Amino acid sequence: MNPSPTTSGETLDKLRRNIAGVFVGNTAAIDRILCTLLARGHLLIEDVPGVGKTVLATALAKSLDCSFSRIQLTPDLLPSDILGVTIFVRDGGGGGVAPGASHASGTSNGAAAAPGVGSGGRFEFKKGPIFANIVLADEINRTPPRTQTALLEAMSEGTVTIDGRTHALDKPFMLLATQNPFDFEGTYPLPENQLDRFFMRIGLGYPAPEDEARVLAQRPAEHALQELRPVLSAGDVRRLQEQVDRVRVEQALLDYIVAIAGATRRHPDLLVGLSPRGALALAQAARATAVLHGRDYAIPEDVVDSVLPVCAHRIAPRAYTPVHSAAMRDESDYPPGSPQGILLSILGTIPSPA
Repeated sequence: MNPSPTTSGETLDKLRRNIAGVFVGNTAAIDRILCTLLARGHLLIEDVPGVGKTVLATALAKSLDCSFSRIQLTPDLLPSDILGVTIFVRDGGGGGVAPGASHASGTSNGAAAAPGVGSGGRFEFKKGPIFANIVLADEINRTPPRTQTALLEAMSEGTVTIDGRTHALDKPFMLLATQNPFDFEGTYPLPENQLDRFFMRIGLGYPAPEDEARVLAQRPAEHALQELRPVLSAGDVRRLQEQVDRVRVEQALLDYIVAIAGATRRHPDLLVGLSPRGALALAQAARATAVLHGRDYAIPEDVVDSVLPVCAHRIAPRAYTPVHSAAMRDESDYPPGSPQGILLSILGTIPSPA
């Protein structure tokens, strides 16, 4: 039986309240992370240290009765530390990395051979932390590009290939990545093709004074997170995701999304406009936003609300000075030449469907 919009709205409100009990004040960020979950996407949270990136991601994970793993990305982390490794297990116990076996995804060096290879043993695949429903990749831009790229297949296909064998990830699967601004010392900028795999990129900003006072008055977030209990199961999440797929989007609204994408491709201040994948993500974000608001149909406001987090990291301005999102208090703060500023100017030129 499919859940009604009203029932889904009540379920999501319960999830919102659970997260808000730990992550105080920024309800917009909570809705962004829920929208990404419903749309089967992955979320990149970029901001300065100390504004609650890890707390928000962990609060979502602990609010769901799903498997969860956290990966602390460091400069010396290898792809096999994330994906897993094939080992040779001798009969009677013991084992080790298979001779000649590759740790990273790619070609097989014999690790896919049948049990009993050689004398008295077999190859086994030991899963890495990527094999969980919710994966937190903390400080993703602290690790080199080779290790960052190891996440691409999991993000785009929901699979991991090791030594020529493809392993499916459990569903739902969501990668939550955090990073400090790329101009911080010791960071490796994410390549464009990996940025494009993130459904949304958001910043949190500094809390409002009244919210910061509440944070100071309550227990430390670490203690509150330990007591957080799940309110949704993996099955509940899958049913909500299926409901998003059934949301009605009128042709006029699809034409509106196409017009936004086309305007980015013609804009004189942009080197790269919004790709078809980006337009698809914007349509899916509108559907997910509709479900968040208890509707089974999308409206223009759902599209407008999703443009910045879905599209800003997918376009490339000709000249751009990075702006830390922690300094942004409202849309008027974005410089005209920034991706956000350009997108806002485009929205002002395209008539919204009635």
